[in-house]
Amino acid sequence: MSPTPLSGVDLLLADLDGVVYRGPGAIDHAVESINAVRPPVRVGYITNNASRTDVSVAEHLTGLGLHVAPTDVVTSPQAAMALLTELVPPASTILVVGGDGLVSEVRRAGFTVTASAEDGPAAVVQGFAPHVSWTDLAEAAFALQGAGADIPWVATNTDWTIPQARGTAPGNGTLVSAVHTAIGRLPVVAGKPEVAIFREAMSRFGATTALMVGDRLDTDILGANRAGIRSALVLTGIDQAKQVLAAVPQERPTYLLEDLRGLHEEYPQTVERDGLTIVGGAAVRRDGQVLTVERGEGIDLLRAGAAAIWNSGMAIYALQVPPELYS
Repeated sequence: MSPTPLSGVDLLLADLDGVVYRGPGAIDHAVESINAVRPPVRVGYITNNASRTDVSVAEHLTGLGLHVAPTDVVTSPQAAMALLTELVPPASTILVVGGDGLVSEVRRAGFTVTASAEDGPAAVVQGFAPHVSWTDLAEAAFALQGAGADIPWVATNTDWTIPQARGTAPGNGTLVSAVHTAIGRLPVVAGKPEVAIFREAMSRFGATTALMVGDRLDTDILGANRAGIRSALVLTGIDQAKQVLAAVPQERPTYLLEDLRGLHEEYPQTVERDGLTIVGGAAVRRDGQVLTVERGEGIDLLRAGAAAIWNSGMAIYALQVPPELYS
């Protein structure tokens, strides 16, 4: 019997947008799959979304049918506060660009919140919120120039996009980029793909072996790899087959899942034999730079195609990839 992705794991870390829900509604099979996780595996929720508090996130998840306390939610603002307390004195004034989730964590950490550069803040912390405007970004830029040119600037995350019920929208990375363009410097980043948020999660849950499940290669998977933990990409959010096949080594997941039901299913081994890459009932042949599908479909075919490309030692643009692998 092959192991499942949860075998040997004591903590499941689940991203939220694109994994558990899209907009206000749950993604198919997500709630029942998470509720089926049993001890000794604990479940934590790890999110770069800085616009909401851990309490509001827990209430949302509970409303979907999950059993979640606020302490089960690890947010990028919480990771940002861990960084900020190392960079500025206690009770400092902090210019906050973002929503309630970020403001509440800044206050909880004992800092004074301001929205104006004229208050001489000791640092700027920036996170996503739908109401963030040009005026907010301008205040951050003003604070980080002149006399404030050397003060810390902490971004909760730099996600370029955020999944919404109506489609994909610009994320905090676009807002951070606007400030960066104005002032010519980059922030320290707390959320995925940086390791601060993973350290916070592992410490909070007392875990030794975690599995991170996410929908983005450049944040969830890259961050897990940097933190030295296993990862699973689920195809219910941002990244799909084309992105998987072209993934660079540092963004390649341990597991590929069609949806969260795959957490509990036996994960087939990859077998290389006579020029074939075989995963379950799927097989892909590589002859030099040419890939061909011998048999199979669905998620096993994607797993086989990805393994054939990743193990070839060649970049995807050097290979002839049949459309069956990514269509």
